[in-house]
Amino acid sequence: MTGRISYRRIYEDASPRDGKRVLVDRLWPRGVSKQDARLDEWLRDVAPSTDLRRWYHHDPDRFAEFRRRYLAELDDPDHHPAVERLHDLMAHDDVTLLTATKDVDRSEAAVLAAWLNGADRHGS
Repeated sequence: MTGRISYRRIYEDASPRDGKRVLVDRLWPRGVSKQDARLDEWLRDVAPSTDLRRWYHHDPDRFAEFRRRYLAELDDPDHHPAVERLHDLMAHDDVTLLTATKDVDRSEAAVLAAWLNGADRHGS
């Protein structure tokens, strides 16, 4: 049985419905203590590369291209261990991907959740 995967901002209060809480940002979020984060894991290696993150700079006009480039990065062998860890977590529990991004629906967490759910397996 595969768990449900969702995403949301790390600044929101933790919920029992979160299942495993996994931070998927490369950088630690400002103003959040490790205790308050209530994380199960921080998988920074599944985050977009620094170059891609800086290029995107959360510009909504660049989201489609960001999504395309990030999906290509997820196929890179450097991301495989972190992706495999997410699959393992999903096999046993619900998983909530956490990000500090304000526009959570245009974030790597949203892209990653759709990809893990199979919606973006072929870059569609």
